[in-house]
Amino acid sequence: MALSDYRTALVTGASSGIGRALAAALAGRGLEVHAVARRADRLMALADDHGCHAHALDITDTGALEALCRGREIDVLINGAGMAAGYGALHENEARAVDAVLDVNLRAVLHLLRLVVPGMVARDRGHVVNIGSINGLYAIGDTPVYGAAKAAVHMIGGLLRIDLAGRHVRVTEICPGRVETGFHIQSMGDEAAARKKFYDGRRVLDPEDVAATVLFALEAPAHVNVGLIELTPLGQVPGGVAFPEEPAP
Repeated sequence: MALSDYRTALVTGASSGIGRALAAALAGRGLEVHAVARRADRLMALADDHGCHAHALDITDTGALEALCRGREIDVLINGAGMAAGYGALHENEARAVDAVLDVNLRAVLHLLRLVVPGMVARDRGHVVNIGSINGLYAIGDTPVYGAAKAAVHMIGGLLRIDLAGRHVRVTEICPGRVETGFHIQSMGDEAAARKKFYDGRRVLDPEDVAATVLFALEAPAHVNVGLIELTPLGQVPGGVAFPEEPAP
């Protein structure tokens, strides 16, 4: 199945950034888009601009997710919601930061898969797109709990492909590098500091760059599965080796 075979999409994190760009792009391709996020005012603006169906809810509320998905046939599931917290060492994170990051980035993804994918299997038609992160592929260190959650999402994609082998249900993971969205600002809680740390003086990705990449995967011929794309600004190169000064014995 390819994009032309799909009729409906569910996009989480749709009120801003990558999720909004994706909801708009899919609506522009004629899909019935169910846009999910917490901020009702931004969702309604999205609905007014692009004809999406707005669903203002917290994706960490499993009951709300179950009610949303009940009776709906979803052809394209885009797990786009994300949040980071706990800048600093992994072992120094607070309990609330750990729980919040895992609830949004991992637990909600697992629940949506169990709620949506069985319908795809029954219809033998569908595409799951997980918006991962280069933080899930490399031990970058700035936000270690977020990185651990995205690493789990990376593994989920591989496991899901094994589970769905032989069916016309495709699975794609897009792992962006730095994208100029409200993500970093929200996670730091200080817009000026976030812009100075992540954006100022750098040409980073736009949300539309990620949306275009997702469309590339969705539009691939029916016999093609785009499994993983790492997408970074030209100037951002993850990895590398550094040798910090060793503490005195």
